[in-house]
Amino acid sequence: MNWYLKRTLQALFTIYLVVSFTFVLIRQLPGGPAEYIRAQLIQSKGGSLTTQEMQQLNALVEAYVNIDTDKPLWQQYIDYIASVFTGDLGRSIWHQAPVSEVIASRLPWTIFLMATAITLTFTCGIALGALMAYAEGSKFDLGFSGVATFMTSVPYYVVAILLVYILGYQLQLFPTGGRMTPGTVPGLNYAFFAGVLTHAALPIASMFVTGVGGRALGMRGNSVRVMGEDYIRVAQLRGLDSRRIALHYVARNALLPLYTSLMISIGFMFGGAVILEEVFNYKGVGLLLFQSISTRDYTLMMGCFLVITVAVVIGIFIADLTYGKLDPRLESGERHESF
Repeated sequence: MNWYLKRTLQALFTIYLVVSFTFVLIRQLPGGPAEYIRAQLIQSKGGSLTTQEMQQLNALVEAYVNIDTDKPLWQQYIDYIASVFTGDLGRSIWHQAPVSEVIASRLPWTIFLMATAITLTFTCGIALGALMAYAEGSKFDLGFSGVATFMTSVPYYVVAILLVYILGYQLQLFPTGGRMTPGTVPGLNYAFFAGVLTHAALPIASMFVTGVGGRALGMRGNSVRVMGEDYIRVAQLRGLDSRRIALHYVARNALLPLYTSLMISIGFMFGGAVILEEVFNYKGVGLLLFQSISTRDYTLMMGCFLVITVAVVIGIFIADLTYGKLDPRLESGERHESF
């Protein structure tokens, strides 16, 4: 079987298993979403329902969770799988709107926040790690290695709380919550972009401060290892330019392990946004998931869970497909395996 087709089928099968897992949670969990929604609707009707009202109630429950409990279990499962893969994730109890629309309105904000943080973290971490490797044993290397180790051990939400308290409440240099300045009109104007950047500054800084050290240490370790390889010594003996050796031999091979980490980080950015967006009251998918748990909005919670899981699977899938393009040795192994 072709290697790429195999990886694609594995990714699709993983997503299918996750969707099936959400069906089991909705259908079988005692006191789960369907029963909770039914109890809410019965309570709103005063506790007594006629036969016609009970039929209407079951139709409402089906609209919310994409499951008609009057049908056989196998048919419920097929209908639920079909609706999810066509983008119908049910209806939010709290927002009184389709789950897909609620998530779509929050998704761009989370992508902007986490993508910016990840880009800055990896770019600066790689640059610092390379400098540490070439200055191995110097005061800069030893000093920043200690700082990076300490920064990596501090949880990002602790830094987030400190930044809110110091820069937000005490010095009042940055806003402590929200996504943009109140009263601004979203669009291609300076006031909107300035407000978005100032409101995103502290969340991005908290991710950057706790993440850049780990990336720098990873790049440093990879670079030191690569510089000790025999082919680097051969290149130096051949009189190749030191800049060419640094960029084409050391940097490329040292970056390969970090590339997979980058793609996985892209997948996990939605999961990491849950606590971060709660601390800064940043209305993205992470805060939406947190609120859905507190309000027992099961359909919205399942929808957010699906989005986060699919993002992780896609991130790892892209890393699998593209890693071989960066490392010819792996690509040749894949081709040999496919035959």
